[in-house]
Amino acid sequence: MGRRSRAHRSMPFWLFVFIVGSMALHAASRLADADEGMWLFNRLPNAYLRKKYGFEIDRAWAEHVMKASLRFSTGGSGSFVSPTGLVLTNHHVAAEILHELSTPERNLYENGFLARSRDEELRAPNLELLQLVSIEDVTDRVQAAVKPGMKPAEAARARQAAIAAIEAESTKKTGLFSQVVTLYRGKEYHLYRYRRFTDVRLVFAPEANAAFFGGDPDNFEYPRYCLDMTLLRVYVDGKPYRPEHYLKWSPRAPHEGELVFVSGNPGRTSRQLTLDALKVLRDHRFPYTLNLLRRWEILLQQFSLEGEEQARRARDDLFGIQNARKAYTGMLMGLQDPTILARKAAEEAALRREIGSRPELKDALHAWETIRKAQKTYVDILVDYALLERGFAFRSQLFRYARTLVRLAEEDQKPNTERLREYQDALRPRLLQQLYSPAPIYKDLEVVKLADGLSLLAETYGYDDEFVQKVLQGKSPRQRAAELVDGTRLYAVRERKRLAEGGIEAIRSSTDPMIQLALLVDPRARKVRKRYEEEVEEPEREAYARIADARFAIRGTSEYPDATFTLRLAFGVVAGYQEDGRRLPPWTTFRGAFEHEARHRRKEPWVLPESWHRARSKLNLDTPLNFVATPDIIGGNSGSPVVNRDAQLVGLIFDSNIYGLTADYIYSEKRARAISVHAHGIIEALRKIYAADHLVRELLAE
Repeated sequence: MGRRSRAHRSMPFWLFVFIVGSMALHAASRLADADEGMWLFNRLPNAYLRKKYGFEIDRAWAEHVMKASLRFSTGGSGSFVSPTGLVLTNHHVAAEILHELSTPERNLYENGFLARSRDEELRAPNLELLQLVSIEDVTDRVQAAVKPGMKPAEAARARQAAIAAIEAESTKKTGLFSQVVTLYRGKEYHLYRYRRFTDVRLVFAPEANAAFFGGDPDNFEYPRYCLDMTLLRVYVDGKPYRPEHYLKWSPRAPHEGELVFVSGNPGRTSRQLTLDALKVLRDHRFPYTLNLLRRWEILLQQFSLEGEEQARRARDDLFGIQNARKAYTGMLMGLQDPTILARKAAEEAALRREIGSRPELKDALHAWETIRKAQKTYVDILVDYALLERGFAFRSQLFRYARTLVRLAEEDQKPNTERLREYQDALRPRLLQQLYSPAPIYKDLEVVKLADGLSLLAETYGYDDEFVQKVLQGKSPRQRAAELVDGTRLYAVRERKRLAEGGIEAIRSSTDPMIQLALLVDPRARKVRKRYEEEVEEPEREAYARIADARFAIRGTSEYPDATFTLRLAFGVVAGYQEDGRRLPPWTTFRGAFEHEARHRRKEPWVLPESWHRARSKLNLDTPLNFVATPDIIGGNSGSPVVNRDAQLVGLIFDSNIYGLTADYIYSEKRARAISVHAHGIIEALRKIYAADHLVRELLAE
């Protein structure tokens, strides 16, 4: 779904986490005839697949696809596609990597990249890929930690301690990154074990004009003509990794009506939210988020006008923010559609009647009032939480480093089970990888973003507010931002390592102005986080778990849980659709791309790269380039492989159409479509446009 809702990734990951953290509507209590669902790999809907498609997923198929799939730490999905560690994902999922590896003299994002040999492959400075190895249900262990009569705060601490202990035990036993995932909003807890890969190198990326041909006007639209793909390679111990499981290229293109599967990491859905919670999204969170996105978009557009180099530095952030703004506009329009909320109200009323008719389940009816009360609290703290805990008042990579160092020093004073979630041992490797990243930091962009954040802080609380004055120290937001950015030493990886290794004493004795700012802000941020966790998150977790228990008692356990940015399997068929009285085809071709460019008189953003025009006579113009299908996807699915019944690669998810923007809270296969790069289009482009025959031979095992 459009760059980051294009199935996600192009805005910074911290913004991705905030944006996907809450949305959506429970579209249907159980599967009817629609191919709805983001299914757990340890709980696949085989009965439904057998009945509708005469196909059943066996253990070997599921394990193969699961272990060939990858999760990107920056937000997005990918897959192993060769016996020597090649990884396929989207250009926009790899955008951050391309920007980090670019220089003023060599713009890899705009102009593309091709390594002619493995010696030329470029190591990504801040990327972790995760391969899911196993899933274990640990619900009983987690729930046993919460004793009857515990207050929400006590229950939260007990549950978190149990989760931390399970993760630490698993990591020690297996050596794998271990993460307990909350499912059904607190009804179940599953332990996911991952193999981590941190030596990942860039192999190939097309030009930006090929990857995002049509730009923002075509975003979320169809027909599309994008080569939104990138190839990376995983290394282990300095050598190309040889995965046991990788996806082979399908020799046959998928036909219309063919069953296909999507294996990826959808970010977050909230299809089980109550009507009250949806109204809070509609009336409070979405409008507030949209106002922030519009503000940031204007800010970065102005910065980009200062010069070509400024435009290059801001492009990744700007592109993601523009995409998010467009996606949020569509989602808000969906929640403002009275027919959608009427459907939700009817479904909720029906469920409550069913629960009320069962004496043993009646206590679950109190859950709705608990959620209503928690949502009132959320509205009260929404702005404080966004500005202080999410750090939107301090939009600076340098500040994020400072906060991480301050919290790392403080949290390390506590037992592992009592630390903030992101500072526990299970997540420490990734935290340190991010903290010690050598990725470039641009001082001018840091000043602009931090100054705007400080101005937002003053606008929200008032310039004369005591806390605001402590932050600004009697200066204007612009002056204070410049002072902080000029004075900090956190640009240097060695300085961040020194402070991290020095612990609490090094932090307390530091005179670094960014560290001092983080120390000032942290108590207030922790306070609002504590209130959110104890008065919103924990009561809602217990309430939604009670609703899920009741629903399962009435309707069985065949429902899928909301997405959690963990690996899921979706399915559907290759299918065109009707729009404005015309039939849109299931796929587009290279010929269509050149015709689309000509219709727009080759004006930006409808300009194909010169490499495409030079190769036009060599191309089979009828080769499929993009195609659409009905699988249930959302943000986070960018880069997900599309496979056929034989677990062969037929496509690469990169977007959804405009009708898929409500997928976070309702699914429909009538016109909503997942858009993919066609596997045959990738090969045609690599071979005839980019002369990357060595990669084609590797991908096709020729």
